[in-house]
Amino acid sequence: DGIDAVSFTSLTGKPMHWAQSLDANYTDAIAVLHRGQLVYERYFAGMAPHRTHTAFSVTKSYTGTLATMLVQEGLLDESKLVPHYIPELRDSAYADATVRDVMDMRIGVDYSEDYTDPAAGIWEHARAGGTFPRPPGYSGAQSFFEYLTRLKKSGPHGQGFAYKTVSSDVLGWLMRRVTGLGYGDLLAQRLWQPLGCEFDADMMVDTEGTEFAGGGLCATVRDLLRMGEAMRCDGAFNGRQIIPAAVVHDIRTQGSVEAFKTGGPPTLPGGAYRAMWWVTNNAHGAYSARGIHGQAIYVDPTAELVVARLASHPMAAN
Repeated sequence: DGIDAVSFTSLTGKPMHWAQSLDANYTDAIAVLHRGQLVYERYFAGMAPHRTHTAFSVTKSYTGTLATMLVQEGLLDESKLVPHYIPELRDSAYADATVRDVMDMRIGVDYSEDYTDPAAGIWEHARAGGTFPRPPGYSGAQSFFEYLTRLKKSGPHGQGFAYKTVSSDVLGWLMRRVTGLGYGDLLAQRLWQPLGCEFDADMMVDTEGTEFAGGGLCATVRDLLRMGEAMRCDGAFNGRQIIPAAVVHDIRTQGSVEAFKTGGPPTLPGGAYRAMWWVTNNAHGAYSARGIHGQAIYVDPTAELVVARLASHPMAAN
């Protein structure tokens, strides 16, 4: 296959071919669309076209897209403070944060995303929601929402970018409040069913049945491609306008490069983060959904290309 033979130099300076990179990055499933046509598809480690796989923080980009749609419709006011919709958070870190601050992760909250530290906030958040096991004698928060109410402020909001999974769960709570729908139902009605996804997705939930809006989506690689292709085509897919074009334009163009300098990775110089999408601002205008352990949807409008990838890399990084 021509794609397998493509050669490049990795970020670590190692020359390799595309086919070699798949094993090196612990790929489980990968598929490529070019001009809407499936041109490449590979499966490993027991994966298959019909098998779902955790997408981790790729979920966030679905969350951000849904929220931007609600803002566009006037159901969610991005200038309002979070407690306007969720009074339960009036004594939390989010008491004086705007909806927009949450959507773009410009929140000063005392919470660490360090996966190598079992005492970090990301671990406590996961234990509260039951996505990580609770140790004997656990006495912490009993749900995702309860954990959010306990978070304290660590700095000003609306300034530098700081990647915090908890902000995605706050956004999921905001969407539930303004629509009356749980995350799964909202995702199904607004995106999954309109996109004509081939397979049911699964969602991680806590003991109260609250979906993990920051990383709980489990889907097939083909259905992730559908989302990427709709984003590439200004929100249209299979002859239907699924996502308003204005929503896609906002995500592609309105991210703050200056804010991203604070907490963006060095591998994305000049990048931005908008509505929970990673925007490269490169010559092709590419942007992506990214998740730990190697999950991704990569959209390149100039090359008319979409790549979806699911993986099991042992390191909890992007």
